[in-house]
Amino acid sequence: MKWGARLPAKRSPARRPTMKDIAQRAGVSESAVSFALNDRPGVSEITRDRVRRVAEQLGWRPSTAARQLSGEGAATVGLVLARPADTLGVDSFFLQLISGIQEVLAERHLGLLFQVVEDVDDECAVYRRWWAEHRVDGVLVVDPRTDDARPDLLDELGLPAVVIGGAPDARHPGLSTVWADDAGAMAAVVDELSALGHRRIVHIAGLPGLAHTERRIRTLRAEADRRGLAEVRSVTTDYSDAEGAAVTRRVLQGGVLEGEVLAGGIVEGGSRPTALIYDNDVMAVAGVAAATELGFSVPGDVSVVAWEDSALCRMVKPWLSALSRDTVEFGRTAAKELTSLLDGGPARAVRVPVPRLISRESTGPCGA
Repeated sequence: MKWGARLPAKRSPARRPTMKDIAQRAGVSESAVSFALNDRPGVSEITRDRVRRVAEQLGWRPSTAARQLSGEGAATVGLVLARPADTLGVDSFFLQLISGIQEVLAERHLGLLFQVVEDVDDECAVYRRWWAEHRVDGVLVVDPRTDDARPDLLDELGLPAVVIGGAPDARHPGLSTVWADDAGAMAAVVDELSALGHRRIVHIAGLPGLAHTERRIRTLRAEADRRGLAEVRSVTTDYSDAEGAAVTRRVLQGGVLEGEVLAGGIVEGGSRPTALIYDNDVMAVAGVAAATELGFSVPGDVSVVAWEDSALCRMVKPWLSALSRDTVEFGRTAAKELTSLLDGGPARAVRVPVPRLISRESTGPCGA
């Protein structure tokens, strides 16, 4: 499929229940429904209870603003994040992504409704509630999963949506996608480390089950197999500095972690890596601190690469080699694709440039 090409037409959206639907189901007039739902006098308590039961059965929710009632739309788009809330304050990726999104929305006088939830089930419940209550005109979906219920739900609701970070999916032609080539970026990192002589590499990855985490793990495995690197592995984390530091200590002390993914073969206990790849800048900075506390030199004993470049990577010693991309522009692109859908444009698959590896002081020749 050519990037930017039009995708097949989406199916007809589900219809929101109206007061007329409630009136027909309850066997009363629309004015009686209005009185009952707005808790106004004019109907008996028996009728009021019946109307409310029918409204609940149909999934009816009141609109949240007069402009929605007049059919003008909510002038708001939604973004739900199903991640541990305590990891967000230090995650530069999401701060920059939202900055780019907000820049485009502000130009269109659109608001951003943001909510953090525990898991994808809760996220789906939020979408259903927003749709039923006319809270948003469309949504931006982040952190695509390998087994993801959200695209089917959004198709069912007919809610305009842009998936950020997911590869194009022909099963959901009504959803736009904005994505980056994680496979190409991981291959570039392995190329660099392999050229420096590193054969024992640990990838300290993000959350398991995320599509981009799995793509990076698969690519690392493929690149290790292609080069005959038998001691390459991935370990998933929650993206936090605490887990980044804890995993760093374990792998540098020769531990094999429960649940880790071996990329090139069985890793012998006590086999210390000479290079570490972190899935974000926060974990990389914490990892350098942990390695230093254990008496390891960076990059003399172990080289370090961060997936996301940020100011943090240039505030530590040594400066961190990192994959760089314009995350603010990533957010702008996603928001522009959503506003295009809201304007009646076709769903599209848009690929942003591959993150570029910037080599700094934290990577060097393998000395082990």
